[in-house]
Amino acid sequence: MDKIKIENVILTPLKIIYNIKGNVLPGLKKSDIGFSDFGEAYFSTIKNGEIKGWNKHKKMTLNLIVPFGEVTFVLFDNREKSNSKGKFFKVVLSPSNYFRLTVPPGLWMSFKGSSSDFSLILNLANIEHDPDEIDRLNLNEISFDWESN
Repeated sequence: MDKIKIENVILTPLKIIYNIKGNVLPGLKKSDIGFSDFGEAYFSTIKNGEIKGWNKHKKMTLNLIVPFGEVTFVLFDNREKSNSKGKFFKVVLSPSNYFRLTVPPGLWMSFKGSSSDFSLILNLANIEHDPDEIDRLNLNEISFDWESN
């Protein structure tokens, strides 16, 4: 796993509670680092080999968890006053690499499904979805080589 190179990004290890009848996968408590407020929780799916993004939220803090499948997340920092401007951060999340990725507003994010079928992503966001608070770019507008990185 890459070292976190982007200012204000938090990667929190989560502990799976194993049970013979079915596991419990905790996500986020209000006492956790990275929690700021609750706006909404939603799930996204991504098919194997597909790439979504680039998206940048202006106000929303994302708390991303992958309870099923495997997803590679890539963040890019182009914030003017950031110490990590121009840097990328890549991390793979899955039940076998069970972490919560906290992404502050202002960072570009893209992600790729890398499970055999589809993957499930949970976002525990600090605000409700607002289509006016997100910027979008085509995948080719930020240069990142998904095959070699």
